[in-house]
Amino acid sequence: MQNTRLARRAAEEAQMRHLTPAAPPAPRQPRAAAPAANEDGREPAHGARALYDALLQANDRPDAALRAEARAFIERWRAEMRTQPCDLPASPDGLATWQQANLASTGAAYQAYLAVRKAGGPRRYFGSRSHALNFLRAVAPTKLVDGAWLYGLLPDAANPHLNDLILTYVEELGDGDPDKNHVLLYRRLLDAMGIVDWAEQPDEAYVQGALQLSLAACTTELLPEVIGFNLGYEQLPLHLLITAYELDELGIDPTYFTLHVTVDNAAGGHAQRALRAAAENLPALADREAFWARVADGYMLSNAGQGTTDAIAAFDPHQALLQVLGGRAGEGSLAHSDYCRIEGRTVNQWLADPAAVGGFVAALERKGWLVRGSDPAQSRFWALLQGEHASMFGVFGDYELQVIYDWIRGDAAADGAAFVRAGPAARAPAPPRAFRHVRRAAQGQTPLSLATLAEDGSTLDPDLAELRQMLEGDDVVGRGAALRRLLGPAMHWGPAGLEATRHVAQMMRAA
Repeated sequence: MQNTRLARRAAEEAQMRHLTPAAPPAPRQPRAAAPAANEDGREPAHGARALYDALLQANDRPDAALRAEARAFIERWRAEMRTQPCDLPASPDGLATWQQANLASTGAAYQAYLAVRKAGGPRRYFGSRSHALNFLRAVAPTKLVDGAWLYGLLPDAANPHLNDLILTYVEELGDGDPDKNHVLLYRRLLDAMGIVDWAEQPDEAYVQGALQLSLAACTTELLPEVIGFNLGYEQLPLHLLITAYELDELGIDPTYFTLHVTVDNAAGGHAQRALRAAAENLPALADREAFWARVADGYMLSNAGQGTTDAIAAFDPHQALLQVLGGRAGEGSLAHSDYCRIEGRTVNQWLADPAAVGGFVAALERKGWLVRGSDPAQSRFWALLQGEHASMFGVFGDYELQVIYDWIRGDAAADGAAFVRAGPAARAPAPPRAFRHVRRAAQGQTPLSLATLAEDGSTLDPDLAELRQMLEGDDVVGRGAALRRLLGPAMHWGPAGLEATRHVAQMMRAA
């Protein structure tokens, strides 16, 4: 059976004790197969990734056929998730008590986790630095459309019942501040960690993101489901707290995750707004029970697909290594000279067959090119990647190098050390410094960043110039359409999208 986020959270705790238009985790549990066909038996035109890509490209303009496909995708997952237990109260009257009980349980479980860690217990989630980076890669399709489920509400921004939800969306976009925009923060994190191949994920990694984009495309028909999805997504889960703690511990910037801890608070943040929106949008004339049942469906959809703990538990160091090497096999099979043979086959011959990558690794081990469970400096293969005479320097990115580095080190990689970058002298791996300590040490120094290169008022973004011209004009309808488009999931994190968000945030708070 497919685990829901609620079931996973319970297991963790048990383990611890409009704009108006004109330590490594426990073994992964078995999951039900994704729903594969429409009710009429017809295969869907899009899998999760293809649907995700199509909806993201369409942004604010999905055509009727694409919206129909998005609706069918939602309905297939609605049917799947109805087979899972739902802990949502039977009526909105119990929401406040439900939320407080969840918060108390999560808080107690987190304090128990901290006690174990302070007593010398190992990390619960990430067994190595490459494990943590692999997690960031695995959940990227979801994180890079963060908040998208609320985008379809913008055309009805004049509706006061939706104010809490639209404010939440604008805050997901950081109110136009590039240092607070959730998607931009995550893109920067991926870039900083050298994770460039995040799109090459199995279809299940795209389910949650595709659902979010589908809800945005179908909001007109699915308002209760959007409200319920938001209700589920904006509650504080235990895994978010632990993830932020362990990423920081490994020297990886946890800002994206800690920001969610602060903005999703139940006192006045997104979690509280989610409760208010659920209560305030209940119909006075239509069937309230039917509406609430659909809210519950949306809530359950927020648990669909691969979750955080699923992505963490799925990590296998050897499979990650094969994926890294296999990703370079196509170009590598044409790039090597034939003078070097491994067990009678040239490197090009080994790499010409993607299925042979595992055998290639085994052959490298037998020939001493890879020495598992040792200092990577003792492996000839690592010397080709990093070092004074590294003939393959630059072939692999930082994430890929970390995977190779940790695989060679074996159990020793549990110290979380980053790979030793090429330099004039070899250095032994050193345990990571917590990111907060590195940041604290840098306080008081003049920050050096890409912003240092920027020139005020300078931009090469044609959309930004066009937006500024429209904002100064008299075409109110065209201005609203432009703002809506730029706040779309594909555009809000760019220069024009950020400026458009700042204008919408000002309008929302002045209303």
